[in-house]
Amino acid sequence: MAKGKIRAKIKRSQLYTFACGRKSTQEAVPFVEGAGCSRTVHCNQPHMHRKRPLKYRSNYISTTKYNFLSFLPKSLYEQFHRVANLYFLAAAVLSLTPLSPFSAVSMIAPLAFVVGLSMAKEGLEDWRRFMQDMNVNSRKVKFHKEGGVFEFKQWQQVEVGDVVRVEKDEFFPADLLLLSSSYEDGICYVETMNLDGETNLKVKRAMDVTLSLEEDEDFKNFTGLIKCEDPNPSLYTFVGNLDYDRQTYSLEPAQVLLRDSKLRNTGFVYGVVIFTGFDTKVMQNSTKSPSKRSRIEKKMDYIIYVLFSLLLVISLISSLGFALKTKFHMPNWWYMRPDDTEQFYNPKEPFISGLSHLVTALILYGYLIPISLYVSIEVVKVLQASFINQDLQMYDDDTGIPAQARTSNLNEELGQVDTILSDKTGTLTCNQMDFLKCSIAGTAYGVRASEVERAAAQQMANDLEQDGRQSSVSSKRSKQDIELETVVTSKDGKDNKPPIKFFSFEDDRMTEGNWRKEPNVDMIILFCRILAVCHTAIPELNEETGTYTYEAESPDEGAFLVAAREFGFEFFKRTQTSVFVRERYIGSGQTTEREYKILNLLEFTSKRKRMTVIVRDEEGQIILMCKGADSIIFDRLAKKGKTYLEDTTKHLNIYGEAGLRTLALAYRKLEESEYSAWNNEFQKAKTSIGADRDTNLEKVAEMMEKELTLVGATAVEDKLQKGVPQCIDKLAQAGLKLWVLTGDKMETAINIGFACSLLREGMKQICITTLDSESKEAIKENILTQVNNGSQMIKLEKDPYAAFALIIDGKTLAYALEEDMKLLFLGLAVDCASVICCRVSPKQKALVTRLVKEGTGKVTLGIGDGANDVGMIQEADIGVGISGVEGCNGQ
Repeated sequence: MAKGKIRAKIKRSQLYTFACGRKSTQEAVPFVEGAGCSRTVHCNQPHMHRKRPLKYRSNYISTTKYNFLSFLPKSLYEQFHRVANLYFLAAAVLSLTPLSPFSAVSMIAPLAFVVGLSMAKEGLEDWRRFMQDMNVNSRKVKFHKEGGVFEFKQWQQVEVGDVVRVEKDEFFPADLLLLSSSYEDGICYVETMNLDGETNLKVKRAMDVTLSLEEDEDFKNFTGLIKCEDPNPSLYTFVGNLDYDRQTYSLEPAQVLLRDSKLRNTGFVYGVVIFTGFDTKVMQNSTKSPSKRSRIEKKMDYIIYVLFSLLLVISLISSLGFALKTKFHMPNWWYMRPDDTEQFYNPKEPFISGLSHLVTALILYGYLIPISLYVSIEVVKVLQASFINQDLQMYDDDTGIPAQARTSNLNEELGQVDTILSDKTGTLTCNQMDFLKCSIAGTAYGVRASEVERAAAQQMANDLEQDGRQSSVSSKRSKQDIELETVVTSKDGKDNKPPIKFFSFEDDRMTEGNWRKEPNVDMIILFCRILAVCHTAIPELNEETGTYTYEAESPDEGAFLVAAREFGFEFFKRTQTSVFVRERYIGSGQTTEREYKILNLLEFTSKRKRMTVIVRDEEGQIILMCKGADSIIFDRLAKKGKTYLEDTTKHLNIYGEAGLRTLALAYRKLEESEYSAWNNEFQKAKTSIGADRDTNLEKVAEMMEKELTLVGATAVEDKLQKGVPQCIDKLAQAGLKLWVLTGDKMETAINIGFACSLLREGMKQICITTLDSESKEAIKENILTQVNNGSQMIKLEKDPYAAFALIIDGKTLAYALEEDMKLLFLGLAVDCASVICCRVSPKQKALVTRLVKEGTGKVTLGIGDGANDVGMIQEADIGVGISGVEGCNGQ
């Protein structure tokens, strides 16, 4: 078959498109053994795992709190955690004795009603969880039955060792080892939103040795043995070996497909089941549904303690009086027959009489304990949850998803939130990038104002008008200027042109091939080629429009490719070894298809903050293309490559103030001998096996990523979510404090703060920063001085309506969160109406949230949408995870 021949060529090839490099399958692989690495999986032989010691968990999962047998005891146990219920239970038991002044029914019936109502509510909510579990367990997937025949079976019937075929846009039923995919090079795209909240696609790669398993029939005689780690909650690590075709191959996390992630932009994949059910990594990370109690409910318990203490005092006084009356007055009451009375009224034993009366008094005065209050609260909570679910104002028209109150126990907590801690990207903004501006060879292109600039200008104008600091004439003029900025004008009726998704760029010097008239045309061509070639995206042809759409690992890459296409450099095809680009407006003006052979690709990671691709063009020239954070790129520039550094830096600062995300682009031409020598070192590092493999790869990459020549920079816009400024303004009016914890630059964060009403024109800003050149002691002393000065400024402020905003960067925050300074920092922060922490790490987000929660003792709300925000969400009293972030349940 043609595909088989292509796969065979790929298997023998030493060129890899999508990674820094794969481990050589011919190298000796050490046996995986030791503690925590004892799992054995017989591929395509699930019957081998039905007996001990290889009998593993089934793929049935349950997230309910109760089952049929445990519901009654567990729910009763939870109900009698309430102090009032315990009291009424004791009273109901005593009502069965002669000491009770009421009938037993009058005491037992209210208790049964309250407890029954609460249990019914818990049971209903748990039943909904059960139905959700059944829907998941009943999903179907194709598995290899026998003889190369695949049939459907339910997820809950999937077994370890099964070979399954997952189609596009389907979820993976278990943790799988990727064997092959519909792509010739064995890659597939995976969406892990349900695991870590990231909406960007991840690339997974099959091993070369299994690429030939491309059709159902190929699995007729397929067998193999996997020896790997035991079940564990680590989402990003995997250790194991595959024994196949009499050889042993090392396995990597990039070859494992995790349950609850979705296959995207890939026709199908084949995989063998490694972990099932509660052994899968997503279920290892899950926790049992907690029994949450709101602060109001806990406070009610303290009220019950007070009321019970009062009840006890009243009953003791009553019992003491009864004992005295019985002892001294009862003998004179001949009609009560004191000589022949019950023990409870015996004048000779007044202590027993008083004690028995104490029990009677506790029951008689028991209505001081408001059992009806619990009934009212339970009914209100259930109705509130129903209203939330049916609220049309909380319905998302775009996705068709209504609000879902999965539990009604914490409804009232939302009304007690004092501080909101929020991420910016994907929370305040949409995380949908639009190419807006660029800087090429020291020249800035793009004239359209960003949404942040317009919103900030509008907000400042409104604030000035409200404060009376601007005359009516200048106010009108300011509004007119803003309206002119908002309206996008163009000549020759071009304003009727439909908008292009991911491309909001406007500059006649660059569009329609007009860049050919620019003096720096060679650098513009190189700039566009870097955008079109330096990426890991896959093109897909839209048959209706005839244009290509791109599936990329990040929204930035998608925006870059659309921009390159609009500039006349359309990426339209990718193979294992090449990238193909249609270039217009070059030469005679006809479209030319160019092939760029991919020699090496060094991926973008949060640690590297850059991506590099080494290609050979049709003229045989080897070119290194690199894009990354400006600080990283600028440090790697050659002396001759800094021609446009000063101008580009100015443009980047302007873009940052406009709230735009920026990347710098650079290149380097390589000699054949230089590349060959480096590639030998790279291949050695790539095929090495051991803990230092990644370190060796990084060192070798550093050898090549230097002496670069700066080409320019890009600026993409991440627009604000709809209604964010109005929402924040209303929250501020309601007295809630908002903290924004972001990784952006301080200038970007400040400008976005103005755009979303977090900062206002009349607000006084307290910026706390530090210099790197100082010693640690000097830095701490400087920060302490700034914090004290800020606190003093607030105390001396005479205007009662004055508002302050605290802005601090990540480096300074690291010192401010130390034990000897964090309380002073918190004291300053809580006196400010708004707080912006920029350039913060995920760990710092969690530490700040913990400090606010524990330091203020008030209810905190954490909002985020990505893996970096999970710590912040978990630390908050109430966590909201947009896009299904793990750990978003209220704590």
